[in-house]
Amino acid sequence: MKLKTITAGVLALALTTSCVSKKVYKDLENKYADLKKENREMADQNAALTKEKNELDLKAKDLEAKLTAASDERDKNAAELAATKKILDPLKASYSALEKDSNSALESNMKKNRELLAQLEAKEKALAAEQERLEKLKNELQERSARVNELEGKMNAQQASMAALKDKLAKALNSFQGKGLTVEHKNGKVYVSMENKLLVDSCSWTVGPEGKKAVVEVAKVLADNPDISVLIEGHTDNVPYSGSGPIADNWDLSTKRATAIVNIIRENKKVDPKNLTAAGRSEFAPIAPNETAEGKSKNRRIEIILTPKLDEINKLLNEL
Repeated sequence: MKLKTITAGVLALALTTSCVSKKVYKDLENKYADLKKENREMADQNAALTKEKNELDLKAKDLEAKLTAASDERDKNAAELAATKKILDPLKASYSALEKDSNSALESNMKKNRELLAQLEAKEKALAAEQERLEKLKNELQERSARVNELEGKMNAQQASMAALKDKLAKALNSFQGKGLTVEHKNGKVYVSMENKLLVDSCSWTVGPEGKKAVVEVAKVLADNPDISVLIEGHTDNVPYSGSGPIADNWDLSTKRATAIVNIIRENKKVDPKNLTAAGRSEFAPIAPNETAEGKSKNRRIEIILTPKLDEINKLLNEL
């Protein structure tokens, strides 16, 4: 607006003085250009200031809103503080009263705690002793378990050995089977049973040739198994002995028959005589009824009972 006024004045002056020099005119023109440039710069500054003012107005409104919210929060906190203080003051008074009365209760509780601690220490000692006892029992159980495993191993090996012995005897005596001779493996022992018809005549204890062959084969197997105990049992039927000579009764007859078998086995010098035992059972261990001739024949027999020596097993059993 100011620029337009100045420009109008300059033009008016130029019109009234038609005889203005070129130099003056040129100067006026330059001043006009400078003023125009200055006007544009001032307009730009005005626009920038207007924009900055608008931004400041927005910030001022935002700050006013935050101030209002902060004031509200402050008033709320002040109210809550007042309410809390109203509650806290009576609590402080109550705490002071309780603190005065708590000394005796505290001393009583401390005494109880000391008693409980002493009891706890005693229980810990007892628990430690029990733990030590249990650990000892655990070690003993492990040792016993190891011995049991060892025992089971020896027993299984022994069973296998006796089964092999039974097979060996059965093979050696195969030609006599069906002639009143049987070989069995039961209760951990091997039983060779020979009826008297294979071994001796009725009322006699002298072993015949066929029976001696069978006993010699048994002796060969025994010679290869020195750790076997051998019990030779003589058995009769229930008919009382009626023969003549130095025999008193069935007890005597059964014993002499068992002894006759022992003597044949002893002819094999590889058999240890300490492993041999002769016994007479008379008629009191029958395996068949004595009411029939067939039953009586079965009961008149020699049994050779092979038993493994149990020294190691008994030792392990005693250690359990």
